[in-house]
Amino acid sequence: MKRLALLALLIGIGSIGLMAQMPVPQDIAPIEAPFDMPQLQRPLFADRTVRIDKAGAKPGKLATAAIQKAIDRLAKKGGGTVVVPAGKWLTGRLTLRSGINLRLERDAELHFSGQIKDYLPVVFCRNEGVDVMSLGAMIYADGAENIGITGEGKLVAPPRDCEIMQHAMGGVSEKLQDMTLEERVFDGSNGGQVCLPVFIGPMNSKNVLIEGVTLEKSLFWNIVPCYCENIIIRGCTVNSHGQVRTDGIDIDSSENALIEYTTLDCGDDCFTIKSGRGMDGVRRNRPTRNVVVRNCLAKRGVGAMTFGSETAAGIENVYTCDLMVEGAKRGLYFKTRRPRGGGGKNLFFERIHMKRVQQYAIQFDMLGSAAHVGAAASRHPAPAINALTPYYHDIHFKDIQIDQCGMFVQAQGLPERPIENITFENVKTPNSLMSLQDVGTMTFK
Repeated sequence: MKRLALLALLIGIGSIGLMAQMPVPQDIAPIEAPFDMPQLQRPLFADRTVRIDKAGAKPGKLATAAIQKAIDRLAKKGGGTVVVPAGKWLTGRLTLRSGINLRLERDAELHFSGQIKDYLPVVFCRNEGVDVMSLGAMIYADGAENIGITGEGKLVAPPRDCEIMQHAMGGVSEKLQDMTLEERVFDGSNGGQVCLPVFIGPMNSKNVLIEGVTLEKSLFWNIVPCYCENIIIRGCTVNSHGQVRTDGIDIDSSENALIEYTTLDCGDDCFTIKSGRGMDGVRRNRPTRNVVVRNCLAKRGVGAMTFGSETAAGIENVYTCDLMVEGAKRGLYFKTRRPRGGGGKNLFFERIHMKRVQQYAIQFDMLGSAAHVGAAASRHPAPAINALTPYYHDIHFKDIQIDQCGMFVQAQGLPERPIENITFENVKTPNSLMSLQDVGTMTFK
C-alpha cells in the first residue's frame, strides 16, 4: 500500500549563525568527525623547480610537449615543482608523475585544447561510474603518489563548440557494462564518440593535493579523484554555472578525503560523493569512505551536497559541517537507482545554512524516472532484494538553518528497502512541509 504522508511540522528552533567564506589558513586544522578519520597531511615535494617558459613553452602556442617534458624530467630526478608563470598558456592533456607539484602563479592561465588529438592516446578512466578507455582528464594521473596542483592561477576549459564536444557521448549506456574494458575504447576515430574528459582526474593515486586554483567553464565534471587515497582539496573555486553536466567535486570510490574553504558554482551537482555504477561498480567493490567537507560554499547547482546516483560500492562515513548553500535547486540530495545499486550510511550533517533552496532542502530519490531506468522507476511490483538493491540508512542532521525552500523534505524510498534511521536535531525552517514514501524511522529532537 502506498505510504504517502504530507506533514507540517514546527521543527525545534535553534540559532545557526551566518557562515561566510573565510581566508584559507596556511595550516590544516585537526580533522574532527563522528567516526575514525585519519589526520591528513600535505604531500611533500623536493626542493627543485622548473618554469615551463624555461622548458620551451611559449605563450599562444600549444605547449603540451614542453610542459610534459618538464614534468617527466623532474619526476626522474625525484620530483619537485613545475611552475606555470603569469600569462596565457595553451596545452592538451597533462599527466602528473609521482612527486610532482604543478603550481600556477597568480595571473597564470592554463588554457586547454578542444581537439581530440591533444588527449590521445586513450587512458584508463571512469565515466559516470563505468571504467572505460578514453580521453581521461585535462590534468591526469594514474598510479602516482605525492602529487599536487596548487597556486593562485586559473585552469580554463575550451569553448563548448570544440571538437571534443561535437563527438561527446551523451551518457553511459547500461549495455556498456556487458563489454570488456578492451571493448570500451572511445577515441573518436572514424567519427566515433569520446567520453568527455574531466578537468582534474587523478586515478589510482595516493596523497593528492589540489589547493588554491580556479577552474573555469569546464566541459564536464571538474575535480574527480577516482580510486584514490588521502586527498586534500582546499581553497579552490569552480565556475561552471550555465554549463550542463559540470559537477564541481566528485569523490569517486576513494578513501580519506578532506574538502575545505572551497566555493562551487556549478551547472550540475556541487559537492558530490560516488562509488561506481551497476554491476561494474559492484565488481570493482571500491566504496567511498572517510570524507570530511567543512567550511565550504555551494552557490548554484542542482544539488549543493549530493550522494549518487552512482553508488554501487557504497558510501559510508561522510561528515559535512559549516556548509553555506546560497541558491542551489536542492540542498542535501541523496539519489540512487535500482539498476545502479549501492547507497549510503553513516552520513552526518552539522551546522548547515541554506539561504535559498529552490526546491527541496533535503531530498531522497531512490526510484528516478522511467526516461532513465525504464520500468525500474515504478514503485510496484517491488522486486526481490539483490546486489543492485540500493539503500540509505543512518543519516543524521543537526543544527540546520533554512531561510527559504520549496519543501523541507521530500523522500521517496523503495518498498523493498525503505529509507531507515533518519534523525533531525535543532532544525530551523520556515517551510516544514514533508512528503514521505517508503520511509521507516525518522526521529525529531
